[in-house]
Amino acid sequence: MSGADLENRFTPVEGYPVELWNPKLCGEIDIVIRADGSWWHEGARIERQSLIFLFAKLLRYDDDGYYLITPVEKLKITVEDLPFLAVDFDREGETLVFSTDQSERVTLGAEHPLAFDGDDLWPRIRVRHNLWARVTRAAWYRLIDIADVQRDRIIFGSQSFDLKPSVI
Repeated sequence: MSGADLENRFTPVEGYPVELWNPKLCGEIDIVIRADGSWWHEGARIERQSLIFLFAKLLRYDDDGYYLITPVEKLKITVEDLPFLAVDFDREGETLVFSTDQSERVTLGAEHPLAFDGDDLWPRIRVRHNLWARVTRAAWYRLIDIADVQRDRIIFGSQSFDLKPSVI
């Protein structure tokens, strides 16, 4: 099936209910999301952005890894770090709204918390369900510039997050 066939098969929507779909595992597919946010299939970079957007909407994380999910298929893929990048953010009053490399916008808060990984405290933000975006260095530096850091907390207006490795 060609990329164009896949695009035509699924009508673009905000998101698919992948959390509700439970098809049986069909195997693995040689798709890799690299740490830099690029998507690869069988060693070749996927250049068609509309296909990447489609795949990103069909992505789900289960306890044993990342999957592309449809109502009838479940294919395991490889993700080097996190599947998305939070490339920038806008201040909307006291609210921070992040933009991802998949053209999604998420508002920092309880549903989309900021968390940190490792000794270097690499920041990430939840995009949806159990899918996270790594905050890029440029966005992180902008964020630190407006934040208040107190002991082991990072504060943005009325919101506060632990500034230590997270388990979520």
